Amino acid sequence: MSVEWREPMSKAEMQAMRRAARDEAGILAEVLAMLRKLARALPFAEDALAAHLCVRDPATSRRVKLILLAALAYLVMPIDGIPDFLPLLGFGDDAAMIAAAIAAVRGAITPEHRAQARAMLDEAQYKD
Repeated sequence: MSVEWREPMSKAEMQAMRRAARDEAGILAEVLAMLRKLARALPFAEDALAAHLCVRDPATSRRVKLILLAALAYLVMPIDGIPDFLPLLGFGDDAAMIAAAIAAVRGAITPEHRAQARAMLDEAQYKD
């Protein structure tokens, strides 16, 4: 199992992390709002929510947070590779970005993050 994400961050990674951290709360709030709104429609909602919870976990390393924040930011960006309003294709690039980020930091998203994500999605489903 690769543990590259545990190695010290480079200067460029640190700069990117600082930029992301300045708006971490804004990005995470947008992601949560989107997932609550589209929870049933997004097949990767649980993965994105687990990534969100991992970023918010104080035990998560900075490098992992940076990788996951970048993927989550892409999810809520108004301009991306394939516009989200296109049927069937719209969230394909977003799903790929989330999957790639999760694969890059595999092991950092814990079973507890996933269980909490499932519970939050179940709760959102029954609130409607």
